[in-house]
This record gives sequence, C-alpha cells and structure tokens, in this order.
Amino acid sequence: MQRRRTSDDPHSSLVGQDSGGRAACYGSLSEDAVEVSQAGDTSLGEKSTANVFSDGCTRIDFVLVWETVPRELSGQKGSRENKALQERSTTIHRTWRKKFLDKLHAAGLHMEKHTARVEKKVVHYLLLSAPWSVLCYYAEELQLRVPLQALPNQTSHWSERVLRRLGIPNAMAQEVPSLPLDYYTCPFKVNKLQWFLGSDEQDTFFSTTQRHQILYEILATTQYGCSKEREVGVDRLLSEGIFTAAFPLHEGSCEAPPEGPASGSPSPRQVLFQYWANWRKWSKYQPLDHVRNYFGEKVAFYFAWLGFYTGWLLPAAVTGTVVFIAGIFLVFSDVPAQEICESKEQFQMCPLCKSCPYWQLSDTCSTFMAGRLFDHGGTIFFSIFMSLWAVLFLEFWKRTNASLAHRWDCSEFEDIEERPRPQFTAMAPMTIINPITGAEEPYFPKRSRIHRILAGLVVIIMLIAMVVMFVVSIILYRTVVAILLSSSGYFWFVASASRIASISSSVVNLFFILILSKIYISLAHLLTKWEMHRTQTKYEDAFTFKVFIFQFVTFYSFPMYIAFFKGKFVGYPGNYWSFLGIRNEECSPGGCFIELAQELLVIMVGKQIINNVQEVAIPRLRCWWHKHKLLSTKKKAVEEGGPVPAEQAPWVVNHQLLAFEGLFDEYLEMVLQFGFITIFVAACPLAPLFALLNNWVEIRLDARKFVCDYRRPVAERAQGIGIWFSILEVITHLAVSSNAFLIAFTSDFLPRVYYEYIHDSSLRGYVNFTLAYAPWDFVQQSNTVCRYRAFRDQDGNLTLTYWHLLAVRLGFVIVFEHVVFFIGRVIACLVPDIPESVEVKVKRERYLAKEALAENKVLFERREARSKTSTADPAASRDWETEQVEDS
Repeated sequence: MQRRRTSDDPHSSLVGQDSGGRAACYGSLSEDAVEVSQAGDTSLGEKSTANVFSDGCTRIDFVLVWETVPRELSGQKGSRENKALQERSTTIHRTWRKKFLDKLHAAGLHMEKHTARVEKKVVHYLLLSAPWSVLCYYAEELQLRVPLQALPNQTSHWSERVLRRLGIPNAMAQEVPSLPLDYYTCPFKVNKLQWFLGSDEQDTFFSTTQRHQILYEILATTQYGCSKEREVGVDRLLSEGIFTAAFPLHEGSCEAPPEGPASGSPSPRQVLFQYWANWRKWSKYQPLDHVRNYFGEKVAFYFAWLGFYTGWLLPAAVTGTVVFIAGIFLVFSDVPAQEICESKEQFQMCPLCKSCPYWQLSDTCSTFMAGRLFDHGGTIFFSIFMSLWAVLFLEFWKRTNASLAHRWDCSEFEDIEERPRPQFTAMAPMTIINPITGAEEPYFPKRSRIHRILAGLVVIIMLIAMVVMFVVSIILYRTVVAILLSSSGYFWFVASASRIASISSSVVNLFFILILSKIYISLAHLLTKWEMHRTQTKYEDAFTFKVFIFQFVTFYSFPMYIAFFKGKFVGYPGNYWSFLGIRNEECSPGGCFIELAQELLVIMVGKQIINNVQEVAIPRLRCWWHKHKLLSTKKKAVEEGGPVPAEQAPWVVNHQLLAFEGLFDEYLEMVLQFGFITIFVAACPLAPLFALLNNWVEIRLDARKFVCDYRRPVAERAQGIGIWFSILEVITHLAVSSNAFLIAFTSDFLPRVYYEYIHDSSLRGYVNFTLAYAPWDFVQQSNTVCRYRAFRDQDGNLTLTYWHLLAVRLGFVIVFEHVVFFIGRVIACLVPDIPESVEVKVKRERYLAKEALAENKVLFERREARSKTSTADPAASRDWETEQVEDS
C-alpha cells in the first residue's frame, strides 16, 4: 500500500525539509479562492515562457487542469431538472477535487494556481512542484537510479562499424550537440546521499524525467474517496472528467527563435526537433540517447526497434523488387500465358453461376499475365529468403536490445527494479513479502486473478466469433455481387465481375476493421484493469495480447481465406457445393494468387495511407482549432476594451497539444505490417518495399508527433519492447508454414514443375493439362461442351494426377518447413542473444561501480575527518570578523 509520510519518518529526518512555505500560497483550495495570477489578463513578464512558478525559481514538475463554467453562464439554458443534475454533478466533482488537492497539499507539494478564460469556460491550471525532501523520500521509495560516476558516451551503430571497416564514408552519421554522458548508477538511498555524483546540487541532482516520475507516483496513489470503489489516483479523476488533463511540461518551444537560443545552446526539445523530427534527417541515425533522456526508456526502445526494423527492410525490399522485375521479364516469355492469349475460342469455360453465360479462357489474358508477375519460380527463393530474414532479424534485435538495455541501465528492470503499478498498490486487498527484494508489497490473490482472466477470455472469444461471422458475411457478399454482375448482361461487368466484387469487399472489410477495433480496444482496457495485474509491464502485456489476437483475426482472416480456402471446395459442374444456399466462391480466372496480392495491397497500403493521413491531419486540425479559439478570445477582449492578452504561458501552450495515449497503436501498426510482409510475402514480393517507404515516413512522422504535437509523456522505464517480441516470434514461425502451404496449394509453381518433369519441359499444352471436361450429364443438359479448372475425369472423379500432385505438395511443405526451421535454429545457436562485449562490460561495470562506491565512501570519510580536525584546531575558534575590527 502507499506509504504515508509522518513527522517521525526516518526518511524525512535524513534530508533537510524545505521550509519555504510556498505551498501555503494555494490557500483554501476552493473554487472561489483568490487566484495567484490571471494568465489571460496579466502578463507574467519575462518568466512567462519558463517552466517555473511566479517567484522565478520554483520548478514546475506537473500540471493539473480542470474547467468550470462561470456562475453567470451556468444556468442560462436547460430545464429545471437538468439544472439540478448539473449542480449536483458539479458539487460532487468539486468535493472530490478538493479532497484530492488537500491530500496533495498535505503531502508537501508546492502549488500555484492560474486561470484563463476560453470562450464560455474558465480553465484552471494548477502547477505542482516537489520540494527536495519529497523528492528524496519518493526517489528511495521508487528505487530511482542515480549516478555514481560519469563516463564518456560510447554510442555506436553496427552499420557504422561495417562501413568503417570497408573504408566507405558513412552518410548516415550526424553530429548531435549535447550528447548525454553515461554513468555508473545504483538505486538511490537517502543515508548515502553524499556518495552520489552531484548530490550538492539539489536543483539538478534528480533529472527532469525522474521528477516527473515522482510526481506521477504521488498523483496516481493519492486517495480521494473509498478505495473499494477505486476512488484512487488521478487517472480515475481524468476518466470521470473531474480533471481534463494532467501532464509534465515540455522544455521550451520545439523551434529555436530566429536569432538563435538565448542561452547559447539549444534546449533538449530543440535538439530533438532539429536532429530527429526534421524531415531532412530521414537518412540519418536517430539520436536515441537524447530520446531516452527526454522521453524515457520505453519510448526510446520503440524508436530503436522501429529504426532497426526499417534498416533491415532495405535488403528485403531490394530482393523483393528484383524478384518482381524478374517476374515482368518472365511474363513475356511464359508459354502458358501465350497459349491462353492465343487460344481465342479454343477453351470454352463453364458458367460461374446458374444464370451466368459461358465464357472464353482467352478473355482472362491480361488477368492471367498480371498473376504471373507474382507467381513464378522466384517466389520460392523469396519465401525462403524472407523466412530466414525474419529469423535473423529477431536474433540480431535480441543482441541490440541487450546492448541498449545495458547502456541505458535497465537490464534488470523487470526482474528486480520494477515496482507495482500505482493503481494496483492503491486497490490491492493485502500485502506480501517479495521473495526477490524482501520488501513488503501489495498483493492480489492469484486464484481471483485467474477467475477474472478466464471471464475476460470468454468475452474475447465471443467478440472474435462475431468477427468470424462478419468475415463469412463478406464472403457471401463477394459471391452474391459476382453473380449479380455476371448475370447483368453488360460486357464490362461480366468480364470484371470477380475483380469488382473482390475490390469492393476489401474496402468494406477495411472500414469494418477500423471501426470495430476502436470498440474492442476500449473493452480490452476495462478487462485488463479488472484483472489486477501487479506491474505496468504485465498490465501492458495482457492488454497487448488481448488486442493483438483480435486484430490478427480481423486483419488476417480474409487474406487467409483467399490463400488457403477460396476455390478449394467448389465441386464441379452439375455437382457444385454450396453454403447457406449459395454456391461456394471460386478463384478468379487469373487465379487466387493475384487476388491475394490485390487484397494485401488494399489492406496493407490502404491502412498505412489512412493512418499517415490521420497522423498528419488530426494534429494540424487540432492546432488550427486552438489557434482559432485563441484568436477569437483575443478579439473579444479587444472589442470589450480590455487589455491585450500577453504571450501564452507554457502550461497553456502545452495544454493545447494532443494527449499522449501510449505506444500501443504505434507498435500494433508495425507488427501487423511485419505479419503482412512475412506471412503472405510469396504472393506480393513488393510488400517489403511498400513497408520500407512507409517506415521512412513513419519514423519522422512519429518523432514530430512526440516533439511537437503531443504533450510530454511521463517517462517510463522498460527493458525492451515487451510482449511484442514474443508476438514477432510467433508470426515468424507462422510465416514459414504459411508460405510453404501458399506455394504448395495456391501457387501454380508445383503443377508446372510436375508437368515439366512428367510431360513436356517446354510447358506446351500445360493449359489443356490443367482443364477438365464437364461431366456427361451436365453436357447433356446444356448441349454444350465446356471446361473447368480441376484434375477430374468426365465422370467427375479425381484423377491419378491429382493424387500425385497432392503427394508432391505435402512433401514440399514438409521439406520447406524442415529446411527453413533447421537453418533458423542453426542461426539462433550461432548468434548469442547477448554480445560477448556486453557481457564483459556488465562484469567490468559491476566491479567499477563497487570501486566507485568505495572511493566515494573514502572521500566522504576523509571530508568528515577534516571537518573534525578543523573543529579541534584552536585557530578555528577565533572570531576573524572581530579581530579584523580590533586590528583596524
């Protein structure tokens, strides 16, 4: 449970209490209290753009915001009942807010309140600052790591080392100012304060991000009501609308002034904007150490993984493009394609539905040739290449992750250092001794959590079943639309019926996915909170697992249907199979491969375009709306004869930015993309190229959002990318099996190889080989002989060739999987998860950290000995000021 600070708390007695009394300036904390300053009416002078209180020295660590309606406007509209409800709600909100702020005041936080009038509302800004005693107490409580000894930063990139060995100039390198130092660190202890580096500078000893973490811990664990009703923490108050925002401040403006920064060096935010969020830096290394110092390890790990993934996409994109270009040349020399285009009326095909007409195979010339762009021998090589690429990518990311975790001092975070979530701490019914740290921690019974997880799993299964039902309805929609267009009588509709039905269903499926995912994510948040996970990492892993399963089903179910089920259970003329009275869907005349490539391009590229447009448009529209409201407020103030509002205070500017909602959406977008370029890569060799182009934009777009468009998030520590790595491993294994079955059962590669080996190596007559004649009874009914794609005789029975091909296909799947998995396992054994150099550094730094502690202890003891000696010295008792007066 949350520890309460008392007057006899040993932690409080070890550090000097700040007696400035600035917390008293907040007064009674009531809505009618006299405000410290009116941000919208009076100028704050030169300090208006600095992150300090009005006294010019107290640092702002956090900002709470809420809105109220002036009394003269609160009762102008609405019925008497609505007014009563509004007053009751306002009273409850005011009561909870007052209790919450009273607890913060009692915790020793310094406060200062400002207000601003925006249209018909009054916006209240409460600035919070933690004094030195509170910082020390909670730093030990949170086990924040503080520096013992400074080291030079040894940042390096694997590509930089490779280029240096080859003697090639590195065009990706850039000189970024204010490179952060590296440190030997250990958890903070108040009774060892003098041993830490910079302990005599109270204002800069704790970093800005550590101060934010401390303030958020206080806000998240402060109780304002009944704990059983979960009336704890600022997050609940935000969800109830009692506060509209709670955030730390950015450090100044993102863009430097035209005349250059006044201090002579740019602020951390300006460095990130100029060297990271700048579109001109798209080809440069990301300054990950600067990102980590400003946003925390969790955000830094995301951008490190995204940059690593984008770099690895380059060889995949080049190889895929070469395979696609090779397919273009193969199309013009492909014998089966020439046979189809030159067949004219040689192959009359059976109708696609009862009322559909007969059609000629030569009508599909262009579609068949387009399918050959993706379905050729190069796809086998590329599928094997991408499967091994995925294995290598994950193995080398493990090494990079280990190096970054060591450099950023969080390699043991999840096992030892991570504390229980503030919400879990406040609501857990009991405590237990942690077997690793030996500290008493809040505890929630494991059996109760399992029951809750199982109940949530039932809800998830129901929602996934609903998605599957929708997928089935989309399949029926495709079939019905294709039948209606084929029987319309218009030549263009008849010829393009399958293509129109496929494209329209892909678009409908995409919009359904985007809408339903919003609903499901909100429900997953509620279920995960209810499950009471102990740490933030476990909470996020459980939430991620729930949502990814849903997203996996929604995004991949339709491509999997096209790849593995469509056209496989159709039957034959006169004996077609049906589902719910509708004939099962066949592949288009060009084959299912071209349909799968089309589906991937619509979903993958369409989703990326929609996401990028949203990420660009929403912040721009939001900023425009806030500027519009600001200009209207200024104009109204001038018209009423009031003073012209001064420059906006930093808390007002930061409040106008978008709220940071976590990294889940960013990770999800990239992991789904990873699935598309690995699971179905045999059908679309250009997928890695589209992914690479998107990610080059995505990195700078996300960087710009974090620096310019989002409020500054509370820095969070992390040991890596969490459960996303396990999800990537599952996708990699699934991709191997998927590509094996895709080539074996959907592609024409194996039937062509079989025909070359058994019949004719030139592939002449291959088209006739793949077409069967309609059964006799069907021919007698229609008095017309027609063909269809199958290996059946004229009685409708499967031929021996079908069973030979089935054996070849199953054998190919087994060989493909075993070869790829074996090579992948060999790679995993040859590439250690932790680089040897990192293991040596870990052992070396543990040794040096002990030496640094011992050295600091010796220096501290010598300092104390000198002070005792100077006290015992007779000269120390002389009054130098008095003697100087007497001598004069």
